[in-house]
Amino acid sequence: MNITYDQLEKELNKTDLKPIYLLYGNEKYLIDTLLKKIKTKFGELVQGINYVIIDETNVQDLIFNIEVPAFGYDKKLMIVKNSGLFKKDGRKKEPTMLQKEVISYLEENYATIQEMAVLVFMEEEVDKNAVYSAIEKNGIVCQITERKPAQLIAKLKQICALYKVSCQDSTLEYLLETAGTNLQILINEIRKLIEYAGEGGTITREAIDQLVIKQMESVIFELTDNLGNKRIDEAIQVLDNLIYQKEPLQKILVTLYNHFKKLYLCRIAIHLNEDIITALNLKPNQTFLVSKYRKQASYFQESDLRQILKELAEMDYQSKNGLIDINIALKSVLCRYCS
Repeated sequence: MNITYDQLEKELNKTDLKPIYLLYGNEKYLIDTLLKKIKTKFGELVQGINYVIIDETNVQDLIFNIEVPAFGYDKKLMIVKNSGLFKKDGRKKEPTMLQKEVISYLEENYATIQEMAVLVFMEEEVDKNAVYSAIEKNGIVCQITERKPAQLIAKLKQICALYKVSCQDSTLEYLLETAGTNLQILINEIRKLIEYAGEGGTITREAIDQLVIKQMESVIFELTDNLGNKRIDEAIQVLDNLIYQKEPLQKILVTLYNHFKKLYLCRIAIHLNEDIITALNLKPNQTFLVSKYRKQASYFQESDLRQILKELAEMDYQSKNGLIDINIALKSVLCRYCS
């Protein structure tokens, strides 16, 4: 059965643990939060007795570990992390021998699992293969993705309130633009800002600029703002700061290319009166960036954006063949489009 994060959180507060869970997605903080709730609900844990961790190195012992009694305890809690069981072999349509064994066991020995253990499978990504289907049929499946901006802001305001620190929604929106939408990163950053503001204080945009570690996407937005407004010194400074922070030049180049590709698609979507969110294939937690893409796209003509993309692609090819220095080539492009 598939349920949402919120549904599972409520269920863990009200009902007994189910025999089988699959938690997967890219929001590690929320997955870890659910795991802590499961551990708390399960009770005392003794490693190797009633608490077993399985991964790709020992996943072949999964069934054996289920059937070994939790001596002195009613059940054991088994965490199965990044096991490889949910990967498809691209060369074969059939499950592997191990996958077949696990599928058969899950489908034919549910009563044994219910009596002996609580299984919690944890994965970053899953292919919806036969193992996934077996768990979906016999257990609880919960995909946990990054929260939407409104949910993130509500969570951050809740944390601020606990420490008697105030922060306006618009300031928290700016924090999302600066630090990204990963909840663990945002919580780390809001704690710094709370400490800086102090009890009874207020978190400001200036504090965010001073203290928060900017994500690459935010820095690229800043660089493009400077580029669009013909501020060559500031654009070069942003690039130099990225290099100083030891960001790989190839990563900077690829990120710039992807950003300008989105600006180009945004220009086309506006011209054709199409939905920008669809055109840019933005995730639900990225829709708040639409206004920024729209504004930055207005700095350039479609022909300019096509030329920038062409130059960045050619720069990538030449750098991989040792024909140019990416640092010098990037600064050359910035200077040309700031002139």
